[in-house]
Amino acid sequence: MRSISQDFAPPFKLIAPFFILGSFFYLFTALFLFSFDIVDLSFLNPKVIGFTHLFLLGFVMMTIFGAMAQLVPVVLEVGHFGVELFYSIWPLLFIGTVLMVFGFLYSPQLLPYGGVVVLISMMIFVMEIFMTISKVKKLNLVMSSVLISNTFLFFGIIFGLLMALSYAGTISVDIESLLKGHIFMVIGGYISITIMGLSIVLVPMFTLSHGFSMKPLEISISTMSVAVISVVVGTMFDIKVLEYIGYVLSVIAMLAYFYIIYIIYKTRPRKENDVYAISLMFSYISLLVALGLGVLYFITGDKNILFASGWLMFYGFFAFLITGHIYKIIPFLVWFERFSPLVGKQKVPMLADMVPYKSSQAQFIFSAVGVVLVTLALLTQNSMLISAGASFLVIGALAFIRSVFYMINFK
Repeated sequence: MRSISQDFAPPFKLIAPFFILGSFFYLFTALFLFSFDIVDLSFLNPKVIGFTHLFLLGFVMMTIFGAMAQLVPVVLEVGHFGVELFYSIWPLLFIGTVLMVFGFLYSPQLLPYGGVVVLISMMIFVMEIFMTISKVKKLNLVMSSVLISNTFLFFGIIFGLLMALSYAGTISVDIESLLKGHIFMVIGGYISITIMGLSIVLVPMFTLSHGFSMKPLEISISTMSVAVISVVVGTMFDIKVLEYIGYVLSVIAMLAYFYIIYIIYKTRPRKENDVYAISLMFSYISLLVALGLGVLYFITGDKNILFASGWLMFYGFFAFLITGHIYKIIPFLVWFERFSPLVGKQKVPMLADMVPYKSSQAQFIFSAVGVVLVTLALLTQNSMLISAGASFLVIGALAFIRSVFYMINFK
C-alpha cells in the first residue's frame, strides 16, 4: 500500500463543486437515453456525439479533475503550483460542455465557442498539473502516468477543437481521419491511463492491500501509450496495420491492468463487500465483457456489438469505477477537514458511518440493472429495453446525487 500524506491537500470547498456537478451530469446522461432511436445509431449521429461528450466531459472529466486536484499534491508531497486556478476550471468546463452538447444537438455554430471554452479549462488544468509536477525532482510510476495521460489530453483536445471547428463549418479538415485519434487520445491515453495511475493508489489504500508488484502496471501504461500512438499515426496516414496493432495493444494493456487489480483484490486483508467493493467488482466485470465484445466485433463486423462494447466501457467500467470511489473519497475528505481536529476531544464518526446505506445500495442496484438492460437493448435493437434501462439508470442517478449531498453535508 502506498503511503500518502494529507499535508498538501487543498481545501474541500475547492473539490466539492467538481463532484456535485459530476453527479448531476451523471443524471443528465441517463435522461438523455430516452431520446435515442435504437435503429438509427451511428458514431456520426449528433445525439451519439452529444451523449458521449456529455458523459465524458460532464461526468468523467469533471470528477477526475476534482480527484486529481486532491490526489496530485498528496502523492507528490508538494503544494499545487496555483491551487486557485481550480476555482476557474469547473465553471469553464461546465459552460463549455453545455455549449458543445447544445451545439451537437441544435446549433453547430455553438461548437467553436464550446470547444474553445473546454480547451481553456483543460489547458489551465494541464498546465497547472505540469507546473506542479515540475516541482518534484524524481517522478514515481504513478506521477509518470499523470504526466503521460495529460500529454495525451493536450493533443486530444487540440484534435477535438479542430473537429468542432470543421463540424461548424469554420474550417475544413477530414473529420474521419482525426476522429479515431481524438477518441483514443482522450479515452485510451487520458482517461484509461489516469484511471490506471489513480486506482493503483486508491484501491490499495481503501482495501489495505500491500506487497504486490507494480510490473503489470508498468506494462499496462507502456502498452497503452504505444497503442494510442499507433492508432493516431495509423488513422492519420491511413496505415491500417498500425491502426489494428494499436487496437490489439490496447486490449493487452487493459488486461494487464485488470491483472494487477485482481492481485490487489486477492491479497486484500479488508474483505467486506461494501458499496465500494461491489461497485468495483461490477466495473471490472464490465471491462472484461466490453473487451470481449470488442474482440467479437472485429470478428463479426456487427456495429451493434461495437455499440454494446462502448456502452459497457463507459457506463459499466468508467461510471461504476468513479461512483464507487466517490463513496470513499468524499467521506475521507470531509472527515479529514471536519472531524480530524476533534480526534481525542470528542467522539467522531467512522468513514463507513458517513456513507448512506439505503441510497448507496439503491444507486448500485438500479444502475447495474440499467446498464445490463441497455446492453441487451443495443445487442437486440430493442427500443423498449433501452427505455426500461434508462428508467433504472435515472433512479440510480437520483440515489447517487442524494448520497453525494448526504456525504458532503454530514455532521
